[in-house]
Formats: sequence, C-alpha cells, structure tokens
Amino acid sequence: MEKSALLDALVHNAIDGIITIDELGIVESINPSACKLFDYAEPEVLGENISMLMPFDDKVAHDSYLKYYKMSGQSHIMGIGRELIGKTKNGNQFTFKIGVSEVKHAGRKIYAGFIHDLTQQKKDEERLKNYASHLEELVEERTKTLNDTIKALEKAKAKVSASLEKEKLISKLKNRFLSMASHEFRTPLSTAHLSASLIEKYAEPLNNANIIKHAGKIINAVTNLTTVLNDFLYIEQLEVGNVKAKPTCFDLVQLAEEITEEMQLLAKEKQQIHFSHNGCQKLITLDQNLIKNSIINLITNAIKYSEDGCTIEFTTEINDSHCIICVKDEGIGIPEEDQLHLFEPFFRAHNTGNIPGTGLGLNIVARYIALMNGSISYVSTINEGTSFTLTFSSI
Repeated sequence: MEKSALLDALVHNAIDGIITIDELGIVESINPSACKLFDYAEPEVLGENISMLMPFDDKVAHDSYLKYYKMSGQSHIMGIGRELIGKTKNGNQFTFKIGVSEVKHAGRKIYAGFIHDLTQQKKDEERLKNYASHLEELVEERTKTLNDTIKALEKAKAKVSASLEKEKLISKLKNRFLSMASHEFRTPLSTAHLSASLIEKYAEPLNNANIIKHAGKIINAVTNLTTVLNDFLYIEQLEVGNVKAKPTCFDLVQLAEEITEEMQLLAKEKQQIHFSHNGCQKLITLDQNLIKNSIINLITNAIKYSEDGCTIEFTTEINDSHCIICVKDEGIGIPEEDQLHLFEPFFRAHNTGNIPGTGLGLNIVARYIALMNGSISYVSTINEGTSFTLTFSSI
C-alpha cells in the first residue's frame, strides 16, 4: 500500500509527462505534467484514443505502429527515444521526445509513454543554427574584406617596392654626384686657395691693404667651400658604408694639443681656445682620425657661432672607466625647440641667421661617435653658449 502511494506520488509530481494506454491506444492515465503540455484536463483525455494528442498524419502512423506490433511482436519505438509532434487542445503543435515501455499487469499489456517537451530545446537549436548561419555570413564577409585588404596591401607593397627601388637609384646617383663633386671641385679650390695665398704674400712688399684684404676674403671663401665639400664627402662615405672604426692606441693629449694649435689659427680675432687635460693617463684606444675630425668639427662650430673675444674651453679626461672629451663655447646657443632635431642631416637652428653652414657637421660627428660605440650629449642655453661632451669606454 505504501509502495503504491509512493508510486502515485512520483508519477503525479514528475516533471515530464507520463501517459499509459492499453493495447487499443486508449488512455488509461495521464499525469499533471502531461495535462499541462497538451492543455487538457485529465477527464477530457481518459478513455480517449491517444491519437487525439497528435496531428492527423501522426494519428495514422500511430495506429499502424500498434497494429504492426500486435501482429509481429516487434516495435519501432519500444525502449527507444523518438521525437514526435504533439497537438494541444487549441490546435497548437509542439515537438516532444517520447520513450515507450511495455508493462504487463494483471494479465494484460499496458504501454507507458514518458514525454519530454523539446520546445525550448528546439528554440535554442534554431537560435544556435541562426547564429551559426550569421557567423558564417560574417566569416564570409570578413574573409572577402580580408582578401580585398590583402589585394590592396599587395598593390601597395608593389608600389612601395617600386618607390624603394627608385629611391635606391636616386640615393646611388646622389652619392655618386656628391663623390664626384667633392673630388672634382677639390683641385680647382686648392689651386684658388694657393693662388690667393701667393697673391697675399706677393702683395706684402707693396703694402697694399686692399690686395691683402681681398686675398683674405678669397681664402676664407675657398676654405668655407672646401669645408662644405668635405662634409658632403664624409656623408657620402658614411652612406655607402666606407667608413669603419679602426681603433689604435694613441696619445690623446698630444692629439688635442695639435688640434688646439691648428684651430687657434682659424679662430676669430681675440678668440682663445684653452685646452686642459684631467688625470695622468694619456693613452687611449680609439680611431684617431674619427676622433680628430669630430673634435675639429665641434671646435669649428664653437668658433663659428661665438663672437670675437670669446673663450672656447676644450678639455679631455681619461679615468679608469671612461674617456671624456668636452668642447664648450660662449656662443649663440641652440633654441630648445630645435634641440630635438640637432643631429638630423641638413638641419640648422633657426637662430643661425647668415652664418654659413650645411647642417651636416653634427650628424657626421654623431655617426662617427656611434661607430666607436661612444655617446654624444650637450647642454645649451640661448646666448650663453653650448657644451658638447663625447664619452667612450676606456676599458
């Protein structure tokens, strides 16, 4: 009795629908969940054929299933989950999954159907199907866009490659011209410089100030133009990779004193170049030519951008870890907004005015220092001067 009550309670409270029918398909019991699924009250279903809960096509199929099972004893649905269409009282249709079991009780056969509503599952599947279809469309669209982008990039790449080849050709022609111009102009300039110097010498006995004055102007002009051509030649050599650092051991102090003596001859009237060395160590292993050219460039700038009577401080130091070379002037200084571009080729600060120059000197120095694994730094204040510092490892 207790087992029967428990079984009734389980059937009555089951989440899925449970319906039992006899061999003729007549409904003998239906639980509340099944009533809710088909929207019928229990009395409306009991005693009726189960086909009332199916669309017309499924009614015929169901009758044929029962007939076939009676004749053959074989079932297409017994113990097998199967999807069917159900029809509610108001005619709405929904999909459900049914599992049918045969139960022998009191000398007769009863068929129990366990019904699970698939409405929400079908909605989810349809939504997933639509989402997958939408994703496929997006993938197809994105693939097309990606292919179009790849084609555009390939065209752009071809254009860039053509531009690069053209730029390489132009660069080669530029370097060839710079090399040719630097070498071809050097001979006539040397001749002009020598001739002007001879004129200046021969004019001394005549005591003619005008001849000496104009000969001096010629010499200065030739010197400036030679400096420009040298800058072009240095740049050309750097561009084609002909400049390599060749470290040797040399006396830095001796080199600095020679440079100071040479540059003092080129300084403006009353300008003084003061050289000093800190420390006892004098030997250093670097590329002597690159160091010399870099120092001459910095002192030339100091002379050029400083007034008469100014002092140019030139110092060197070799300690246990570093070699430090510094050139400090009292010149016009570098505007703060121009300092970011200071080492770019052909760049000149906007306060240089009519002072001649190519804007290549500092670019050349920076590249020379980099070849020797050194660093260049500076401090500059408008109208108070500029200090450049070259630092190398002395280890």
